[in-house]
Amino acid sequence: MSIRRISSEVHVGNIGIGGNNPIRVQSMGTVDTNDTEGCVAQAKRIIDAGGELVRFTTQGTREAENMKNISARLKADGYDAPLVADVHFTAHVADVAAQFCEKVRINPGNYVDPGRTFKHLEYTDEEYADELKKIEAKLVPFLNICKEHHTAIRIGVNHGSLSDRIMSRYGDTPEGIVESCMEFLRICRRENFNDVVISIKASNTVVMVQAVRLLVKTMDVEDMHYPLHLGVTEAGEGEDGRIKSAVGIGALLTEGIGDTIRVSLSEEPEAEIPVAKALVEMIPECTELRRKAADSIKDDTIRLEIPSSSYEELQLKAAMSLGALLIDGKAKKIEIGNEELQDAILQAARVKFTKTEYISCPGCGRTLYDLRTTITRIKEATKGMKGLKIGIMGCIVNGPGEMADADYGYVGAGRGRISLYKQKECVLKNIPEEEAVERLLELIHKYEKI
Repeated sequence: MSIRRISSEVHVGNIGIGGNNPIRVQSMGTVDTNDTEGCVAQAKRIIDAGGELVRFTTQGTREAENMKNISARLKADGYDAPLVADVHFTAHVADVAAQFCEKVRINPGNYVDPGRTFKHLEYTDEEYADELKKIEAKLVPFLNICKEHHTAIRIGVNHGSLSDRIMSRYGDTPEGIVESCMEFLRICRRENFNDVVISIKASNTVVMVQAVRLLVKTMDVEDMHYPLHLGVTEAGEGEDGRIKSAVGIGALLTEGIGDTIRVSLSEEPEAEIPVAKALVEMIPECTELRRKAADSIKDDTIRLEIPSSSYEELQLKAAMSLGALLIDGKAKKIEIGNEELQDAILQAARVKFTKTEYISCPGCGRTLYDLRTTITRIKEATKGMKGLKIGIMGCIVNGPGEMADADYGYVGAGRGRISLYKQKECVLKNIPEEEAVERLLELIHKYEKI
């Protein structure tokens, strides 16, 4: 059994994260945060399924203020799970949300830095230091509001939304992802603000695992011990989404890393909770299976018999046990008695691509088109495109950034409007939703011999 990394304890409302607390599971709502009834109903379903925290997007002041009404309604009905506000692009909204929520998530990639445009920026050391002062000028007042209201924060770095400033100095690397986080953590420590949870997420499991490991090492060097939130962002849906999440999250859980997790699926948010709970429950067994798998490697192949009572259990257990070994290049083949599952795990670990790869987000209140129906249509139309990576994103928060890892991207640009990408380049803007899938197919066929 793995020895869990020792982290400090952070209190978020009525629960503790880190320290000696159990690993917490959580999810995020997908309805408009102005829709109080819809948010309350969705939060109840998440909590009833076992979710311990519920997050909603707060893209503006109005949404942040409505978190107060959502919270009041839930508490009146006997639901006291902490609510988390998700803030991007507008630092002032975080200040408002901190007054009404138990935790606020801010994204270093767009908290002060402008949205990512993939421009290379040149800074002298003095100019770069001035940029950090701009962050401090915005962040310190926010932390003071959080202190006043006993609000925790999550510094949530996404690979898909690193700023141009970070990218220009560090490149598209785990080092850049970690430094984006550390800039904010150092300010928190200087201000003696310790109610901080951290997350580093990517749709690429290799990047996610490498970056989180590097963050842990970097924090240890600087004597920081903040609790970690784990997730593979834009994991997708169905079997592929579950396997991808189990590979990335499981690799770290079996190393004793992780204090709270979210499995991001392009499904109803309550469907994420049983998967997350299963991963937590499997930690002891999968840690042992990982060791057995390592001992079994011969001729670049892992050969392992994995006990399970159902195919669904086998999916998660195999992906969780073998993920780290594949990500680290210890083996390139696996034999576990099911060829289809073997191929799915190898693809999730970025070892071997045997089918189309879909990078699809779970959606949130920012999504202004029918995400799940669209995912189904795109998957049906492109399922035979072996090795192609297609991103299907609800909005621009991570959309353009994740397109850099995909070959083609379908990104929500506004109500009923879609922008299409070829890698990180937006090639068609604001297409009507009803035309967008066909236009995506035309774009793919223009460049691919399919």
